[in-house]
Amino acid sequence: MIKPLKGIRVIEMGQLIAGPFAAKMLAEFGAEVIKIEPPVKGDPLRKWRLLHQGTSVWWEVQSRNKQSVTLDLRQPEAQEVVRRLVRDADVVVENFKPGTLERWGLGWEELSGINPRLVMLRVSGYGQTGPYRDLPGFGVIGEAMGGLRHLSGEAGRPPVRVGVSIGDSLSALHGVIGVLLALRARDLPGGMGQMIDVALYESVFNMMESLLPEYSAFGAVRQPSGSSLPGIAPSNAYLCKDGRYVLIAGNGDSIFKRLMQAIGREDLAGDPELESNDGRVAQVDRIDSAISGWTAGLTRDEVIDRLNASQIPVGRIYDISDIAQDPHYRAREMILDAALADGTPIKVPGIVPKLSTTPGEIRSPAPSLGEHTEQVLGELGFDEATLADWRARGVI
Repeated sequence: MIKPLKGIRVIEMGQLIAGPFAAKMLAEFGAEVIKIEPPVKGDPLRKWRLLHQGTSVWWEVQSRNKQSVTLDLRQPEAQEVVRRLVRDADVVVENFKPGTLERWGLGWEELSGINPRLVMLRVSGYGQTGPYRDLPGFGVIGEAMGGLRHLSGEAGRPPVRVGVSIGDSLSALHGVIGVLLALRARDLPGGMGQMIDVALYESVFNMMESLLPEYSAFGAVRQPSGSSLPGIAPSNAYLCKDGRYVLIAGNGDSIFKRLMQAIGREDLAGDPELESNDGRVAQVDRIDSAISGWTAGLTRDEVIDRLNASQIPVGRIYDISDIAQDPHYRAREMILDAALADGTPIKVPGIVPKLSTTPGEIRSPAPSLGEHTEQVLGELGFDEATLADWRARGVI
């Protein structure tokens, strides 16, 4: 089956999360991804979080379907290898601090001069321009500057972070969108390659919904609100009799009426002041009190069963053990069986999005460090004597 990105060659020069996550998605849908890593230690992600025989199991997900080539990009010989790779490449992905590639002679102007059809994705904390461009920026800083951290947590308490690197991942997704748009534009009559500038803070800010127009029009500064969704009612987490929480989203007009009927509050279901969201927001405490009073008398599973029967959006709060055992995840192929290098079985996340006729796939496991160096450099015309010399001098 032909994959949608078959024939697209990607050179990945990023590390850790944002750039490599974008390249991972491109690889899952058929792109050939050559990942360039520093010799000896490789991408720092190889040592992040929980390790199996010295390598992170996260690496198995982030780098599947990729080839690993080791190059010390600070050395002229390695820089020349990149230039040769770029001649036949479609995409370069990088997430170094702005100016780094330029110091190595591998910036956008240089690489696009070699290959005018090149698409280059550049992910950084603050973007390639502007007064903050030279500041170091990680995902957590982007989350703060983009407005997300201010909204996280309970009112009156210190802001909390989302438990994953959401700023990096959002930037990767925006980067993938940019790459696909640029490839499409390149294929139009007269089209050429282009550079995609993705900033971590902007990727987060793009998710901030109505924050700016509300501030602009009303001077309103949205504040953290815990488990509720301010301005939309009812949508909250409610405590059940067994001490567990359930999420209930009854904020559609007809859904709200069914929810009130399901909990035995016909008075609220028929109240004309609560027919639309603005009226419900004005009386959200009254509504939440009615719902929480009802859930307090039932177990979580009883609440879920009753509300599902009334077609009301309701759900439990999953941890990873819940996810791993959930039949819907399995049915949707969101939990896949794989194996580490030594044969140890491991479960890995499936592929998103799901295409009906050209779906993504896992073609190969994450590579060992430098596994494809000799193969790729040999195809570029470098002989064994040259590679031996470079190996001795730490170029590869």
